[in-house]
Amino acid sequence: MSLKRLLLRQTLKKFSGISGSLLHRQSAIRINATRTFTTTPSFYLLDPHYGRSSSIHAQNLELCKSSLIFSRCIHFTVTKLSDTAIEPKLESADAEDDDGSMNEFLSRFVWIMRGKISEAFPDYDKQTVDAMLLMIVERVVSEMEKGNIGQTLGASADSEDWDLSEDLWKTVSEVSNMVLEDMKKATKKEKMKGFLLSEEVQEMCRFAGEVGIRGDMLREFRFKWAREKMEESEFYESLEQLKKEAQENDVEGNNKDSPSGAEAGSEEKSEVVSLPKRRGKIKYKIYGLDLSDPKWTKVADKIHEAEEVLWPQEPKPISGKCKLVTERILSLNENDDPSPLLAEWTELLQPTRIDWITLLDKLNEKNRFLYLKVAELVLSEESFQTNIRDYSKLVDAHAKENRLEDAERILKKMNEKGITPDILTATVLVHMYSKVGNLDRAKEAFETLRSHGFQPDEKVYNSMIMVSVNSGQPKLGESLMREMEARDIKPSKDIYMAILRSFSQRGDISGAGRISATMQFAGFPPSLESCTLLVETYGQAGDPDQARNNFDYMIKIGHRPDDRCTASMVAAYEKKNLLDKALNLLLQLEKDGFEPGGSTYAVLIDWLGKLQLVDEAEQILGKIGAQGEALPFKVHISLCDMYSRAGIEKKALQALGVLEARKEQLGHGDYGRIINGLIAGGFVQDAKRVQGLMEAQGFTASEPLQMALRTSQALRGRRLP
Repeated sequence: MSLKRLLLRQTLKKFSGISGSLLHRQSAIRINATRTFTTTPSFYLLDPHYGRSSSIHAQNLELCKSSLIFSRCIHFTVTKLSDTAIEPKLESADAEDDDGSMNEFLSRFVWIMRGKISEAFPDYDKQTVDAMLLMIVERVVSEMEKGNIGQTLGASADSEDWDLSEDLWKTVSEVSNMVLEDMKKATKKEKMKGFLLSEEVQEMCRFAGEVGIRGDMLREFRFKWAREKMEESEFYESLEQLKKEAQENDVEGNNKDSPSGAEAGSEEKSEVVSLPKRRGKIKYKIYGLDLSDPKWTKVADKIHEAEEVLWPQEPKPISGKCKLVTERILSLNENDDPSPLLAEWTELLQPTRIDWITLLDKLNEKNRFLYLKVAELVLSEESFQTNIRDYSKLVDAHAKENRLEDAERILKKMNEKGITPDILTATVLVHMYSKVGNLDRAKEAFETLRSHGFQPDEKVYNSMIMVSVNSGQPKLGESLMREMEARDIKPSKDIYMAILRSFSQRGDISGAGRISATMQFAGFPPSLESCTLLVETYGQAGDPDQARNNFDYMIKIGHRPDDRCTASMVAAYEKKNLLDKALNLLLQLEKDGFEPGGSTYAVLIDWLGKLQLVDEAEQILGKIGAQGEALPFKVHISLCDMYSRAGIEKKALQALGVLEARKEQLGHGDYGRIINGLIAGGFVQDAKRVQGLMEAQGFTASEPLQMALRTSQALRGRRLP
């Protein structure tokens, strides 16, 4: 007996003793002299490590690739297999696919078996391990070629024709299961690559990039869209498969009555429990058994990481005491401290990030405010693997709930960790600070966006414009609007109106005119609101003639003036004390069916009160009462000033009482007018009391007003002219 043959026999015996008997019986080992290493022919393969051709022994076959077909064979399951998936078509493309699938399975199978054998026999050289691998692979392939692997599974342990032990076949089956799972993942990954590069997904990604979605978020969306397309494709494929099976069942039902149909049915049934014989030898290649190079380990790690991204981990099952703790966490109130329960839950479950996310999702569905508290505590958990997106998401959640202090606390923690706000975080901050009217912080966040090279979208521009106009800087809002137009982003009508309104409140004629003209060029025709704002602008600027021109133009284009617009026109005349023109306007409008309302009457009462026309003012006051409307708040200021200057103490103090009850609605100018009216009427003590209310509200009396108070105290008891 040759030395190599003896070595192989001893090796297999030792392997049998460690792994649960490699051989069924040592006496069953039959290794013919013709199968020695020296007589087996060699063939040339490409060495993957050095990129050169090398002659290796046919018994040192290398790792092949696998398919679902062959993995099922090695699985030794007696489940129904598709004939079309097993029957080879050797002279067609399907036969090549079958062989390629088998190559892949054998590659993975031999690679894993090599590791198990090397672990069991660390002292054996490579040649011996290769011989053991060769025997296993040849035995498996020979049974596959005969098509009777299904019967082999049920073979008795005492079978004389069986070389390998039952325990070894069990090991082979376990390895095959492992390979099968890897194959399924690889198949799905390859399928996912196709959908990632599909035209529909690419188009959606291009659109997402145009609206400002980039980086990790775009990558997540891309995988999500590709996964949805793949699931949709698999759904329709399953429908086609069901249709095909239904058609086959119909044909089978039609043939049940005939003897031939019964025989066919019995034959088909027998094929379920045993694999059909192939019509030829299986073509397979093993591309070298030595994959010990460290680079293959790195490749495997990268593949594993990629699969974790494509197929996220599942949360751990929760049971027993951990389940009870979870239920207690979910039942907490907003004011409860969840820290002790979270610590206990962490110790019991040893959670990963997916477990934390699952818990937070449940909390968010049940108790929004408790979710915010727990989410903040989880940021410091090492197992949560906190990233910048978790901070920005929590800041956004607090901002939507108008919890500015909480949002800034999270932002402070983020800065303490050394995490610089990215595009998404800066966008959240822009919206948050715009909502609360903090222009300076909103501008900082906006500049952070620009520093990252991000082109703001319409929502970001809208937020910045609104906080600008609300902060009294309409010119900044206008410049942002021009920037939008330059980037072909059309501002909405609400944005135009907000800027126009801000210019109108400040009496900025040029700014209001520019915005009004821009609106018309943008396709927004003059409306009643825009025309009213122009009338108010010219009224604030003290130009009643231009205000009247805009008023008449509004009527000309078909808008019927309302009470507010008429009041604005009358207020414009009041600036120049043109009472006759104001009365003529009202008479003309009354002929056209217009009836003045509370706003118009309030302007007239204020005007007549300044002229000390008390009786006329009270007549108009009666008209407001006749309409059943409550007096506007501004009317009480006018009445207090009028009655104080007229020396009508009772009515003056009555109006003053209404104003003191609603002091938080008074502005700096309102306080000044009330105090001056009281001083002019000789009500010095009341004026002093109102000054105290003014200072309590945070307003400071002007120097002329303080001088008037000091003078009135010196001349106490005398009415000032």
